Amino acid sequence: MMKLIKKKTALIFALFIFAFPVFSQGIPTMGILPFTAGTGATAADAEEVTRRVIAELSPVTTLSFLTGAQAENADYLIRGQIVRQNNQFIVTATTSETSTGRVLNNAREQAATVAAIPMFSFCAQATDNVGIPNYLLGRWRSTIDMIDGPVTCILEFRPNRVVYVQQYETWEHNGTDSLKYQAIGTGTYTFTAYHLRRTVTVGGRSIQTQAGLNIELTLEDALPRFESINVSGLRLVFDESRNSFELVNAGLPCGDNFSGPSVYPSATVYYTRFTKIQ
Repeated sequence: MMKLIKKKTALIFALFIFAFPVFSQGIPTMGILPFTAGTGATAADAEEVTRRVIAELSPVTTLSFLTGAQAENADYLIRGQIVRQNNQFIVTATTSETSTGRVLNNAREQAATVAAIPMFSFCAQATDNVGIPNYLLGRWRSTIDMIDGPVTCILEFRPNRVVYVQQYETWEHNGTDSLKYQAIGTGTYTFTAYHLRRTVTVGGRSIQTQAGLNIELTLEDALPRFESINVSGLRLVFDESRNSFELVNAGLPCGDNFSGPSVYPSATVYYTRFTKIQ
């Protein structure tokens, strides 16, 4: 098997990367005060709305929630009310920044019964402008074990939406020939940490994702098809410590397999699993 590996020295680039500090980010807290009962509504109605709001928001991993006596100590605070008018239950809420009192969001939904109130929509409105940390900041590595050796990607996500590509190996296998080029480059990205659950179906499984990613890279010294990478709508799932993530609905393309499943299961190879290295 003929194997050609092309590499580019990137010492200055690497030193430039390592000069940046590592960022540490905490999870914001949100307090949920008990909803109050207004005209036409009962205390039981208010209790049920409070319960449903907490149940909807509790699985969110990008916020930490406080209730009861601790709620007013949170970074953000939700205050709400339920009323009944013209045979409709109307739920409203404001979300404010605790330190300044500034109102960030107003939420409103209504339905014929408390149980029918669309809680996902209501909570999406209530959390819309709440600040969420960018969990992508830092350096990440993805490695794929191929039949003729691993291919590796190392990316650094910066706060100004810039991506530095320290290493992006691209690969091709055709018959008995194998090519691997080690690229470097730069790019831009947008990261959206979801306040609420987003579900995608992958291989017949429903997966709840925590964030979205759009990324555009310009690579130098890559195989020609991969000199420009532009992928949008990527969905991420982080581990509990946020030291690794997986792109569950797609990935960053890096290779072509023209030799069938004996070499690799699919025709195109993608970087999908990343581990934080700094």
